[in-house]
Amino acid sequence: MRLTSRSLAEGQRVPERCAFGVPDPEQRTAPGRNLSPHLGWAGLPRGTCSLALVCHDPDAPSQACAINREDREVPADLPRVNAFLWLLADLDPAAGELAEGACAEGVIPGGKRAPQGPHGSRQGVNDYTERFAGDAALEGTYYGYDGPCPPWNDAVPHRYAFTLYALDTPRLPLAAGFRGRDLLAAVRPHVLAQARLTATYSLNPRVPAS
Repeated sequence: MRLTSRSLAEGQRVPERCAFGVPDPEQRTAPGRNLSPHLGWAGLPRGTCSLALVCHDPDAPSQACAINREDREVPADLPRVNAFLWLLADLDPAAGELAEGACAEGVIPGGKRAPQGPHGSRQGVNDYTERFAGDAALEGTYYGYDGPCPPWNDAVPHRYAFTLYALDTPRLPLAAGFRGRDLLAAVRPHVLAQARLTATYSLNPRVPAS
C-alpha cells in the first residue's frame, strides 16, 4: 500500500498554502490559504472496502502557559500530546486520490460545519474546536481539515503525520461529530494495511521546519 502526495514530501516542510497559519512580520502569524493537501493511494490490499484518514500533530504542547508569548519560548523538553487536524471515515477506495483543496480552502472562523466529505466520506471534528474555545471571533465546531498553526515561539518543529488506513468494512460505527480517539478506536479491528507520510512545519524563525 502506497500513500503519495503532490503537495507534501516526506520529511519536508508543509507548503504555506496548506497551512492554517503563516509567518507574519508584524503579528507573528496570519491566516494561510489552508488548502487540504493532495493525497493519492495505490496498492491497496485485496478486500479493501473503505479508507480512513487521520492527520495528527504529535508535538502539540501539553501546557498552554508559554504558548505564543513574547517573553518566553515553549521549551523543547515540555511533554507533548497529539492534536488531530484531519479526520475522514468511509472514504471510497476507488477514488484513487483527494485533490488539493478537496476538504478545505481558506480559514473559516468558527469552522466548517458540514460533516460530509468527498467521495462518500464523513468528516470528523478536529482539535481546533478546543484550541479556539472561548475565543469570540474563532470558537466553533471545526470539521474536516485545518492545517498547521503551531505556536510561533515553539523551540521544536512540529511533525504532521498523514496516515491512511485500508479497512475491511464499508462503513465505520461512528456517530456524527466523531473525534480522533473515536476514529482510531473504530478503525482498529478493521485494518488491512496502512501507509503514512510525515511532513513538518514551524512558525518560529529560529527553528528550521525540516
